[in-house]
Amino acid sequence: MAAERALRILIVDDERAARDRLEDLLSRKADVEIVGMATNGRDAVRALRSLKPDLVFLDMQMPGLTGLDVVQEIGPEHMPAVIFATAYDQYALKAFDLAALDYLLKPFDDDRFDQAFARARQAITLRTVHEFQRKLSALFQDAPLSAPPAAPRPHYLERIAVEMRGQMRIVPIHRIDFITASGDYVELHVGEDTFLIREQMQALEERLDPDVFFRIHRSTIVQLDRIDRLLFNPGGDYAVRLVDDRRLKVSRGRWEDLAQRLGVQSVRRDDA
Repeated sequence: MAAERALRILIVDDERAARDRLEDLLSRKADVEIVGMATNGRDAVRALRSLKPDLVFLDMQMPGLTGLDVVQEIGPEHMPAVIFATAYDQYALKAFDLAALDYLLKPFDDDRFDQAFARARQAITLRTVHEFQRKLSALFQDAPLSAPPAAPRPHYLERIAVEMRGQMRIVPIHRIDFITASGDYVELHVGEDTFLIREQMQALEERLDPDVFFRIHRSTIVQLDRIDRLLFNPGGDYAVRLVDDRRLKVSRGRWEDLAQRLGVQSVRRDDA
């Protein structure tokens, strides 16, 4: 890859939170361009063929075509540099360590991401991606792999410990109304109380049950059961009103997803 050209990246993951986390981490990198996102294997195959990225972050467990299916469809020799993502640790460790391919074991921290990204960037810069392709081919030829069994349901947080003036307050997850970002911290809003903990918003979101909590804005996560009304106006501003009358802003990009999660079939949008 020429030094003056940005690294062209494709993100493939069926979970929105995972795509958002990768997008956020990549936004901190210099000379990077996210050329596309795919939410399933079929779209990934089309995107790989049309966009021809330098690097792809490829989820292993997806409905329809898995990450391995995508590689087989494209052909290992035609794949760009690949960083696999998986929640099935035994599969990742046995397959990808053996083949010297990199992977991100969900949930991963920033340092692990930086390590994998740096390795991929170096391979692309030094034009050694063919070595990845050779080992990827060997992974299929020498030890044919079937898709890994479905990963067990993650164990989500049930309580959060908050340090307060020499004490440790235990906050049950079900009592949290909503969560807001505050720099390197997040604020837990529990009734009239607010608790501050040192945690990245994206990292915390991955540890919350998605059936209970939903990220309505880059800086806000809300417990779905606390939402009383959806609010919108012709100017295109969106918000929710909670059962205690507090209002929270909803970003446009998350509005339709929120409505669907709440079982609303159609929500008027007068912002055209």
